[in-house]
Amino acid sequence: MVWTTACFDPTQFYPLCTRCTLPPFFKTEKMIKNIIMVKGISSTVVLMLLTVLLFSCAPVIKRELMEGAVLNPSFESLKRSPSDSRGKIFVLGGIIVDTKVTREGSLIEAVYVPVDSMGDLEGVEEGSEGRFLALYPKGKGLLDPLIYKPEREITVAGKFMGLREGKIGEMEYVYPVFEIEGVHLWKEPKPYYAVPPVYPGLYYYPQWWDYSWWGYPYPLYRPYW
Repeated sequence: MVWTTACFDPTQFYPLCTRCTLPPFFKTEKMIKNIIMVKGISSTVVLMLLTVLLFSCAPVIKRELMEGAVLNPSFESLKRSPSDSRGKIFVLGGIIVDTKVTREGSLIEAVYVPVDSMGDLEGVEEGSEGRFLALYPKGKGLLDPLIYKPEREITVAGKFMGLREGKIGEMEYVYPVFEIEGVHLWKEPKPYYAVPPVYPGLYYYPQWWDYSWWGYPYPLYRPYW
């Protein structure tokens, strides 16, 4: 079977694509349009594309929480009028500073990071609004401090509980506090280890000499490349 634009309506498909969080090679609008409008594209390619889009469009927090929540609260507004927002659900991101197990439950201290409509972190290039506390009640379980450790990234959907005084170092600080309704812990980036290059020694052909992994003065003999 061969799919053409006659049986594939890009006007319905394209708006969905642009709202999704896509892998880098699907990010540009021009590329999406070109893929959709190509004549003679096979059904296998279309199905693969649809599969990628469906998985890419899933938010990291439960959809029902995302739909009823407010993204990226203003900490300044929360501190100025906490009673106006108490009980509301907010979605925000963070970089973990510390996680403690308290009588209330697991308490995360994090640096605030904005998120997009899918809950993906947008970064802190322009600075952060500050820090917040996120409480996971003990009745719901445990967020192990060994896993939720410093510098890990999270996305939180939480009910605003109010403000709590604390300290950052020796400085007094007022934290917005959220009760966690949903949390996503982002995977740690895997370290990349480059393979050291091999340089030929004195003899280029038919024998090469170079140094082994132990370095000088232990040569590694290679009769052929």
